[in-house]
Amino acid sequence: MKLIIAYIRPEMLTPVKQALYAKGIYALSVTNILGSGQQKGYTETYRGVVMEVNLLKKVRLELAITEDKLEGALEAIQSGARTGKEGDGVIFVQDIAKTIRVRTGEVK
Repeated sequence: MKLIIAYIRPEMLTPVKQALYAKGIYALSVTNILGSGQQKGYTETYRGVVMEVNLLKKVRLELAITEDKLEGALEAIQSGARTGKEGDGVIFVQDIAKTIRVRTGEVK
C-alpha cells in the first residue's frame, strides 16, 4: 500500500475530488493548513496598515491506496489541481509498512 500526501490550493479541492471519484477512489482525508513554499507570500493593506502574509491557505489531502490505484490517483490529483501557476501544490508518495482496520482487526 501507498500513502499519498498532496498539498493543493483550497479552490482546487472540488475538481480534485471529482477527478478522484471518476477513478473510483473515494477514501481520503482533507485538512485545512497554512504554509509557505515557492510562492513566498504577499503584502496587502488592511485598514491602512501594510501586512506581510507569509503563510498561505492550502489543503492537505491524504489517501492510503493500493499499488494498482496509485497511478490513477496521481493523475487525478495532478489534473484536478493544475492551474499552471506557481503554488499549484506538491504530491508526496510513501510506502505503508502495515495497516490495521480498527473495526475488524484486519491486517494488511
